Amino acid sequence: MPRPKTLTDAQILDSALAVTRRTGVERLTFTAVASACGLSAATLVQRFGTVVNLRRRTLHHAWDQLEARTVALGKEIENTPAGAVDLLVGLSARYDTDIEEFAEGLLLLREDLRDPELRQRGARWKQILVEVLSACFTEAPDAAADAADLLLTHWQGAVLWWAFAPEQDLRAHLQDRLTRLTESWSP
Repeated sequence: MPRPKTLTDAQILDSALAVTRRTGVERLTFTAVASACGLSAATLVQRFGTVVNLRRRTLHHAWDQLEARTVALGKEIENTPAGAVDLLVGLSARYDTDIEEFAEGLLLLREDLRDPELRQRGARWKQILVEVLSACFTEAPDAAADAADLLLTHWQGAVLWWAFAPEQDLRAHLQDRLTRLTESWSP
């Protein structure tokens, strides 16, 4: 297969992110990305400078994708508690049955927690989520942000507990747990 003449930074970072999800951040090298995207390692050095910069850009790229996916899914859902559940289930779909991929994803989270700039990205994503989810709780507008925050907390806990015993499809597990929670709020 001939080498591509050019790839955008986003295309290269997609390849770098795929490598990172498979092998972890520590194994993200110019050689590994070159193998994944078809460009030479020397070309990647010219584009990104250092492996540290490539890793940083890759992790920010992951946040960019997650924020974009959140906004896109937020536009597709109904502004109801069931729509809020659909959003969170949709955001979790990539780990549906692959516990190993989920576990490797936690290595990305570890990097996010270590780096102050990446922690800010996580905090910003939570703000985006709360804004989108708050619109789903219009029956109690004064408590909508609190409901969104509680649902997010429950979602993350439900994902983590699922990971210890992934006997059921993650989407089905979350659909059940989050729906039960939101239905418990109704009189």
